[in-house]
Amino acid sequence: MIPRRSVRALCARLRNEGKRIVFTNGCFDLLHAGHAQYLRRAAALGDVLLVGLNSDASVRRLKGKGRPVQRAADRAYLLASLSCVSYVTIFPEDTPARLIGEVVPHVLVKGGDWKGKEIVGSDVVRAHGGAVKTIRFLPGRSTTSILARAADLRRKGPGASGGRTGTSRSPRAS
Repeated sequence: MIPRRSVRALCARLRNEGKRIVFTNGCFDLLHAGHAQYLRRAAALGDVLLVGLNSDASVRRLKGKGRPVQRAADRAYLLASLSCVSYVTIFPEDTPARLIGEVVPHVLVKGGDWKGKEIVGSDVVRAHGGAVKTIRFLPGRSTTSILARAADLRRKGPGASGGRTGTSRSPRAS
């Protein structure tokens, strides 16, 4: 993880080294397969992937009561543990506009749900000759849907998943 105050200098150094900087952002509250695939595809668009992570207060404002499920330090640690993620920084604002202005990435990436919408920071990236890309999400994967399934299972009680809950089997009668 890189402190926010160090982002501008880091990106200047990376540019001087000829590195192509890819930037994306999000809450990444419960890391799942959809996130991993999205981040891997984003990283493939350049040399380094910098992820802007919404702070806890920002996630609360954007997602509502009960969120985030995990605190920012834990979310950042998990993201930084992925081999495709080069750097993670936490930002307190509700949008990454200021951070994108500091990073000035070669490629700005958002999920496919942003296709056809105005992506925050796209004006800055394009003004500096960069590209804005959307990446299709893995269907059926989202933190919101995972939390909804978990809440539904909790309401239904033990064994509601339809699968086995234990690891041992009853011995068969011979």
